[in-house]
Amino acid sequence: MKKGKILLVDDDPDILEIISYNLKKENYQISIADNGKKAISLAQKIHPSLIILDIMMPEMDGIETCQRMREIPSLKNTLIIFLTAKNEDYSQIKGLDIGADDYIVKLIKPRVLVSKIKALLRRHHALRKTIIQASGILIDREKYIVEQKGNKIELPKKEFELLSLLMSNVGKVCDRNLIMSEIWGGDVIVGDRTIDVHIRKLREKLGNELIKTIKGVGYKFEDQ
Repeated sequence: MKKGKILLVDDDPDILEIISYNLKKENYQISIADNGKKAISLAQKIHPSLIILDIMMPEMDGIETCQRMREIPSLKNTLIIFLTAKNEDYSQIKGLDIGADDYIVKLIKPRVLVSKIKALLRRHHALRKTIIQASGILIDREKYIVEQKGNKIELPKKEFELLSLLMSNVGKVCDRNLIMSEIWGGDVIVGDRTIDVHIRKLREKLGNELIKTIKGVGYKFEDQ
């Protein structure tokens, strides 16, 4: 039985062939594009469950492509993984800041890549359809809406999921291992810096007093 649709975007035909082959073996429906412009057009037509996006491409790089995709309503919540040969902190954080869901390097083994994809899609489909409220903030996880005292707050997917996790455990400490497992998956290696960046972004948008740091442990959301 065919599984979800995946769009592969890379200007290297060998990379496309290797990843496509391994995902087709898992019965995913695969479409490919060799540049960002084609990827945006194709994504709007096929509505993929996941986009695997190279960063270094001609015409339009992956960062700009992801930014433009996130501005399109039908693609706003689509899962996006950056696939790149680069491994600098700047590229990783930049990619996460603009709304990517994960970041992996091209030397990854096909089996590990397939495992990551399965985990991402599993968590995405398991997202509970519920409303969470605390401290003047409302989260509608079905409609993907966050409001603070009646004002809508725009959050990228990872920030949305992180806030949902913290508000689902009001007053309880969410340690870093729990955050890594629930938001990025247990098979994805995420550094403390990545988590801290997302917490900082949430504080900038919601206020510093709501999310407390428990030094050496993790974070908790305070209901005030």
